[in-house]
Amino acid sequence: MFSKLAKAVHAAFAVALGAALLGTGAGAAHAATPPVLGGGSGIIIDNQFECTVTTVGHDGAGRLVGLTAGHCGEAGAQVYAESDRDAGVVGRFVYSNHDLDYAVIQFDPGRIVPVNRIGGVTITNVGAPPQFPQVVCKEGRTTGNTCGLVWGDVFDSKIETWTQMCVVEGDSGAPVVVGSTLVGMVNAYLALACFGPEVGTNMNVIMDDINARGGVGAGYQPI
Repeated sequence: MFSKLAKAVHAAFAVALGAALLGTGAGAAHAATPPVLGGGSGIIIDNQFECTVTTVGHDGAGRLVGLTAGHCGEAGAQVYAESDRDAGVVGRFVYSNHDLDYAVIQFDPGRIVPVNRIGGVTITNVGAPPQFPQVVCKEGRTTGNTCGLVWGDVFDSKIETWTQMCVVEGDSGAPVVVGSTLVGMVNAYLALACFGPEVGTNMNVIMDDINARGGVGAGYQPI
C-alpha cells in the first residue's frame, strides 16, 4: 500500500480522476486500419476519462493485454483508443487493484496494432525500480516525453518510487523507463501539477502481484 502521506495526497491529486468528462459518445463504426497502441498511448475509459497505457504485450496464455493506472477504471470498463475513437471499443478492464493502483486491460485481437515504441519511449523489458540519483523518463498522453531525477522510495514503502518528472491530468498510467527498461508507471503528482514530485508503483511489484493472482495478465511480457 502507498505510504500514508503519498496515499493521502494521491487521493487528492490522482492524475486521471481530474480529467474532464468527454461528453460526446464514441463512434460505433470500426476503422479499416486498427489504431496503434503501446506504452504512452492515450486511451479513453467508458467514454469519460483519459489515461495513458503503460505497456502492451502478451500474458503467459497468449492473450493481448496492457496495463494502466488502477484509478482509471474498474473491471468491465470499456477502452477506446484516443487516437481513433471511431474504431470503437478495443478492450476492457479485467482487473483493477486500488492498493497498488494498477489495472489490467485485455485487448481484442485485431482491434489494435500493438507496438513497443510510442513517442520518445521504447519498452523492451521490465526491470527493478530506479534509485537516486538516476534519471527516468516517461511518455504521457498529455505532457508527452519528460524526464527527471529519481528521489527513490522516500518512505521505504517497498512499492513506490518518487521522481521529479512533469506529469498532469491524463498522464496516469504512463510508462516510466530507464533506457528501454520499464521500471514503473505514473500514478499521481504531489502538490502542483508538473512541478510537484511524481509518485508511482514499481513495475516489479505490479508483476509480482499479477503473477501471484493468476489469470489474465499472469506471465506478462511486453511486445
